[in-house]
Amino acid sequence: MKSPGKLYIVATPIGNLKDITLRAVEILGNVDAVVCEEMRTGSTLLKRLGITVHELLTLNEHNEKAEAEALLIRLAQGQDLALISDCGTPVFSDPGALLIELVSSAGFQVVPIPGVSSLTTVLSILDFKPEKFTFAGFLPRSESERSIELSRLRGLGTAIILMDTPYRLARLLDETVKVFGKGQRATLACDLTTPEERIFRGSLLEIQQQVGTRKAEFMLVIHPVSTRQNR
Repeated sequence: MKSPGKLYIVATPIGNLKDITLRAVEILGNVDAVVCEEMRTGSTLLKRLGITVHELLTLNEHNEKAEAEALLIRLAQGQDLALISDCGTPVFSDPGALLIELVSSAGFQVVPIPGVSSLTTVLSILDFKPEKFTFAGFLPRSESERSIELSRLRGLGTAIILMDTPYRLARLLDETVKVFGKGQRATLACDLTTPEERIFRGSLLEIQQQVGTRKAEFMLVIHPVSTRQNR
């Protein structure tokens, strides 16, 4: 009987194509199928990397349950699969957790292929040592729920890391100014690893004034209250 296949969790670039690892290229070129979040994005990435795959499949928030079960059958049949997200490290604020749960519960091997992550990238450029931090990710969409969640996060006393869609950047800055205060220090990283990369440092109000209505892929780090606040 053929041995089960392996599920590779492959990190891909968040902006700069040169950040792909040699191991990632090798795995993506040798698996039986690559599982991506969106077909067009996945296909474009693989073409830019010069990788020809046997098959390209999709797994996203709309089909995760049904597709995860179908992918489990493929693994049981001995196929090797690679999971990628639109960018960065899969499952980090992206679909895939259910698939990993099913695969690991079945006793099949899940193999991480490390690489770029927006979280570790932004942590690496902070001007303080984040001994503890809370990754809050995306806030709820409703205004009241967002305010409640920000107030809860403010009480944790750790660095808080937030992200959202590009068009909600200005809104998030306005909300954090209201909850954390104008003088609360923060770091805003926009369009990391791309030619448009910008790092903003200072108080939330200063950052808000510099950013204006700019839209960008971003991560906002609100520093712990005790870290050079109101300087």
